[in-house]
Amino acid sequence: MAKENAVRDKSFDFAVRVVNAYKYLADKKREFVLSRQLLRSGTAIGALVREAEHAESKADFTHKMSIALKEANETDYWLELLYKTDYFSEKEYQALKSDAVELIKLLVAIIKSSKKNNG
Repeated sequence: MAKENAVRDKSFDFAVRVVNAYKYLADKKREFVLSRQLLRSGTAIGALVREAEHAESKADFTHKMSIALKEANETDYWLELLYKTDYFSEKEYQALKSDAVELIKLLVAIIKSSKKNNG
């Protein structure tokens, strides 16, 4: 179960970083539309991981983790869009992007393992 703890911790830490990025975008860059999308998807990952901890079945667990993966992928999209439209510097973008990619890889591994063990 170490993987689930790792994804739980990493997704929560990522959510904290996304909230801080949102505050930066809103306060310093006066950007409110794209940053809200980032905030929604970036914090949803950890919430779904937490939900999966109390899944009703293996299938429910896999489903919730799959939705978390979709949210992580969407977050990656918003990060890239914010970077390409000059709201993030390359350094800011790369720092968040590397965490998003790490979460995506973790979630993919958990989902594959869960599907394999589920039959």
